[in-house]
Amino acid sequence: MALTREERAQFLAEPHIAALSVDAGEGRAPLTLPIWYQYDDADGTVWILTGLTSRKNELIQAAGRFSLMVDRLEPTIRYVSVEGPVIETAPGTIERLREMSARYLPAEKVDEYVDFAWKNHGEQVLLRMRPERWLSSDLGTV
Repeated sequence: MALTREERAQFLAEPHIAALSVDAGEGRAPLTLPIWYQYDDADGTVWILTGLTSRKNELIQAAGRFSLMVDRLEPTIRYVSVEGPVIETAPGTIERLREMSARYLPAEKVDEYVDFAWKNHGEQVLLRMRPERWLSSDLGTV
């Protein structure tokens, strides 16, 4: 059964790991990989942080869009997939890195991770996407 708009938003607001997919060019399958994301309920957008010089960022910049698929297995099998254009590209900041890290890591691990990532992962970029297409379902329990 498809999810309502409110159920989709609530699901995306939970800290799931997403599968990001982006066109990898002629003769290639899409690049698909796991990524942390943040959902902004105020405007219905999602954003990610990635390396400024990463292949992922280069492909997203070339395509101008990407998709995220988020799923879970319990208590029911549920997924939400969104696809849309990049509407903002901005420098990644330590504040955004801290926000994202706090979404996924235990509180006592955030400072250590942020310090490590800021010093070792290179320059970051924030990419904000406005979902244009949604697929969602709750398949219930199996």
